[in-house]
Amino acid sequence: MNKLTIDDVHLKGKRVLVRVDFNVPMEGGRITDDKRIIESLPAINKVLNDGGRAILMSHLGRPDGKKRPEFSLRPVAQRLSELIHRPVLFAPDCVGNEVKEMVRRLKDGECLLLENLRFHPEEEKNDESFARQLASLGDLYVNDAFGTAHRAHASTEGITHFLQPAVAGYLMVREIEYLSRAVSNPVRPYVAIMGGAKISGKIDVIRNLMNAADTFLIGGGMMFTFLKAEGLEIGNSILEADKVELAGDLMREARTRNVGIILPVDCVVAQRFDNGAPHQTVSVNHIPPGWMGLDIGPETIRLFENELRKAKTVIWNGPMGVFEMDNFANGTLQIAKILTQVTEAGAMTIAGGGDTAAALARFGLEKAVRHVSTGGGASLEFLEGRVLPGVAALTSA
Repeated sequence: MNKLTIDDVHLKGKRVLVRVDFNVPMEGGRITDDKRIIESLPAINKVLNDGGRAILMSHLGRPDGKKRPEFSLRPVAQRLSELIHRPVLFAPDCVGNEVKEMVRRLKDGECLLLENLRFHPEEEKNDESFARQLASLGDLYVNDAFGTAHRAHASTEGITHFLQPAVAGYLMVREIEYLSRAVSNPVRPYVAIMGGAKISGKIDVIRNLMNAADTFLIGGGMMFTFLKAEGLEIGNSILEADKVELAGDLMREARTRNVGIILPVDCVVAQRFDNGAPHQTVSVNHIPPGWMGLDIGPETIRLFENELRKAKTVIWNGPMGVFEMDNFANGTLQIAKILTQVTEAGAMTIAGGGDTAAALARFGLEKAVRHVSTGGGASLEFLEGRVLPGVAALTSA
């Protein structure tokens, strides 16, 4: 971190405008998972306990620039109040005279949550006037929303042109510190586990990580594009036909750079994409015509385990199979269990991407790795080596 952090600024008596990531899953106006709220508590409590006036802003869902009640942050204000054991005031909007008056009346140690930023189309357009209105609410700015740091929006990038200092919150610092370990000077051996449905979203990640990783373990739906590139028949398994040549190129590039790419040797196949469908475990050389691969098999798990047991740094992005279906969740579950032991043995283990985090949560194994990134797209772009606008915009230390 070469940026100022929340520990570098004086908070008492200040209006502290904090960008948080309260984009939590909701059903019928109820929060179904409050992990993102909990992750933001250290920075919020720091402001309040130091006598600052916390003005929190976030987006929720995709309301497409319209005020839609189902995307209101009001239930979040209620849950946050329970978590910090003090009242959380709620503003009916994020800009305007009423909001300004609520901010003016705010006292030291009090907390105000603004309504959904994305009720205004200007937020995602990074509109200068909207960013200026947001900036007018605070004396200093804290960005603790790593999950949106890859977007140049009014509340993440535009606002910093009108409000300084702009500093990183605790969650932002933690994310960058952990993910940095995966791309620069990792302790070796370094293994990257790549899964998920498609290779297309991971190409730049694989390319960038080739500069750091010793070995790639390929699972998930993307493995079939690699297997196809090796000349194997994959039945009705998911395939990105236009990426087969690219997969072959990546494997050749890895060989010339002495980086290992290990593909599955067996997989669980089913007659259709359905948990109740007939299924069997077969060698990747003998996938039956018309069947589709939905998970890695036991021999592949053993093969991957041999590599992971030796690792001192592991990055995991993407599940090994269709973990949402019990019959095709074993590969992802077993990798998570192996990583629990690898982590306990002292390895630096990091999971990135929304699906990986969801899988760990489903199995109750969030502690399987040392760090689970809260930012799906942001963590991917960071691992690709891209500059994140929300981070770049912060004040340099």
